[in-house]
Amino acid sequence: MHGPAISFSPSSFLFAFFPALIYRMTFWIDTHCHLDAGELSPDVAEVRARALANGVGHCVLPAVGVFNFEAVRVLAHRFSDSYALGIHPLCVPQAQDADLNTLDEELTLRRSDPRLVAVGEIGLDYFVPALTESPMRERQEFFYREQLKLARKHGLPVILHVRRSADKLLKHLRELAPEGGWRGIGHAFNGSDQQAAEFLKLGFKLGFGGAVTFEPALQLRRLAAELSLDALVMETDSPDIPPHWIYKTAAEREAGQAQGRNEPGELPRIAQQVADLRGMTVEALAAATTANALHALPGLRALVP
Repeated sequence: MHGPAISFSPSSFLFAFFPALIYRMTFWIDTHCHLDAGELSPDVAEVRARALANGVGHCVLPAVGVFNFEAVRVLAHRFSDSYALGIHPLCVPQAQDADLNTLDEELTLRRSDPRLVAVGEIGLDYFVPALTESPMRERQEFFYREQLKLARKHGLPVILHVRRSADKLLKHLRELAPEGGWRGIGHAFNGSDQQAAEFLKLGFKLGFGGAVTFEPALQLRRLAAELSLDALVMETDSPDIPPHWIYKTAAEREAGQAQGRNEPGELPRIAQQVADLRGMTVEALAAATTANALHALPGLRALVP
């Protein structure tokens, strides 16, 4: 448990009493972070305060299964952030068909909650070997399609898990497109130019985070540099996908070096590298990616000053 739903909100406090300070800061939206994760939960209030001090004014907290629907909702309200509800492909092996009914019921129950902004994190994962083989490959697709249908039913954007699965994700998006088209985010995107173009054509923005800070990630860094500016949103996926200054290899860990902890507060430093790749100011990148996040997740417009 993470404590009561109503608690001190550092962002609300600063906006109420020091608005001039906030507006002088560069404002970032972390469009994907897991504040409920065990690595962050012991000192989650301090984690969120550090992020705010670094200009991360809003975080989107996606669920990964029915077991943490309540946790992300409580944290989003506690810190004046937002949340998404969904069943992650890595959690499909433990999920029951009834979980889809639970998701539908929860989306209905929280329909009037302004902090519920998407269905997510959902998608397909063809990196983990056990998930690429029958029957789990087909079960992943079943859960993905059913959750797309729920997003369509409830009129919500989707936050997509995209790992070696872009083409199959796109296929189902085309088949199940709602009237008016999709909105949402392709989280941790690392596909081809053509796949990026197809996601953008369908109405999605593409999330960039810690992986872009590694110099050997040539394709990803080229995408971050060359994609249209209106395609990008920023994310940390914290505590996962740490940037290079936090990441320790297995050999380094065996030698006694501690693995750093990725937090939303790392977002501005990650974004600085994207800005450098694009040859633009970090302030301009912050403004553009904030506008892009509001377009991808329209519910944020009522929450972000």
